[in-house]
Amino acid sequence: MASESNQVIQRLFQRFFRDELSALSPADRAAFESEFEGRYGELLERSSSTTTTSFSDLVGFGDGPIKPFDSLQMPLLRNDFDESIIPPQLQASAELYYIYQMDRMKLFQVVDVLRRLFQNGQIRIQRGPGARGLYILEKWRPIRYKRRDRLIAYRRVFNYGRAPVPAGAIVNRSFHFMLVAFMNAMSQYFQDLTIGQVIRGSASINDRPFAALATVQRVGTDLRYHLDRSSYGNILALTRETGQYVQQIFELFDAPDIKKSFDANTKWDVIEAVANRHLGGAAEMSQRAKMADAGRRVLQYIAENEFRTTITPAEFDADAKKMGSQADAWLAAYRLTREGRRFPGLDGDRVHWSYGLNRNTASRIAA
Repeated sequence: MASESNQVIQRLFQRFFRDELSALSPADRAAFESEFEGRYGELLERSSSTTTTSFSDLVGFGDGPIKPFDSLQMPLLRNDFDESIIPPQLQASAELYYIYQMDRMKLFQVVDVLRRLFQNGQIRIQRGPGARGLYILEKWRPIRYKRRDRLIAYRRVFNYGRAPVPAGAIVNRSFHFMLVAFMNAMSQYFQDLTIGQVIRGSASINDRPFAALATVQRVGTDLRYHLDRSSYGNILALTRETGQYVQQIFELFDAPDIKKSFDANTKWDVIEAVANRHLGGAAEMSQRAKMADAGRRVLQYIAENEFRTTITPAEFDADAKKMGSQADAWLAAYRLTREGRRFPGLDGDRVHWSYGLNRNTASRIAA
């Protein structure tokens, strides 16, 4: 279709939105608006060109004479940047984050200590399921990906630790700042939404919430992009193999004879007891456990969400409401960790902190 026809369609739909939809009630307008937006996009797509024949006509290389601009088809320019993300890589990053927090909790060190105690006869077990598990522990251990591989993966995807980065690998240097910014933005969004509903008295009085949705979408989109570009290679395979190992470790720690040896009621008590006796103390277990669970859920949500700007606030609220609670839980736990107590970007300046800018630089950019 020629460019003139394309422009006519745009003018007609703009007039329709302005004259017709404005006369409807808020409930009817919300019901029809998204449907007409979809129809509008379909018509524009049909009236545009997806081939290069228009360029040939423009420069005179076509079958006929050179055509005027009004007779040429409008080019169809697709902005599919956000859709180019590979969800399995982001899902693997979410699992890797859980594994990282378990590593910080000294999970892998504890199981190595138990194996050494069993071999040296320093733990009073011999025939139970825990003893058998320690005996066949070598069979459960990751075959290809050891501790060094985990440390490199943490450095690549999260920029955590000081492991050397392989030459040519991409390091997600802004991950932690973006993660804190997203948690803050998500938490602040639902706090503002709650305040708005309390002030209005009901969620149905106005179809626009008192909250900033754009901040959540912007930080979430950037976080998706940086996780995607830094999680190529063995991250998916590493999380599968190490995740199976972590599951087996938890089953081992939950064995009755091992729990009895340390006077423990749960597998978490086993980790704490071994860490306190042999590893210099437990490492913020309560905080790390909550950060592992909440962080993994939020990253899974980011992996599955495209953060479309055309989504309505009501649709976003229904989809992300549970993530607001997870973000609050993550922030509450992180504030009590050693690095969280001195991290300056937990409250305020959420977007400026997403790339790790210091306060003076952020203030200059904002001005």
